[in-house]
Amino acid sequence: MTEKMTKEMFAENLNTKFRLNAGSSNMIEIELVELSEGVSTPKQEQFALLFRGPSDFFLPQRIYHMEHDKLGEFDLFLVPVGRDENGFQYEAVFNRFIQSS
Repeated sequence: MTEKMTKEMFAENLNTKFRLNAGSSNMIEIELVELSEGVSTPKQEQFALLFRGPSDFFLPQRIYHMEHDKLGEFDLFLVPVGRDENGFQYEAVFNRFIQSS
């Protein structure tokens, strides 16, 4: 499903929860807290998503199978980028060519 996902779809779902399998059938929730736009052109789309997870559970960098009530199921590569009093922060970066129809 990641081929059809757009920054607009994520923008519509800011501040919502995503569920992911953190291994050993351990499902956790992370929240989409920010969408940053990159330098996009008519042929290329760039943006980044920032998620916040629990402060008591660290997710290592890897591809996670994610579920969302509106967006459905998809795989996303998450990278830990920080930690604050609210939890760990993870980033997913999109940099892809837009196929003309």
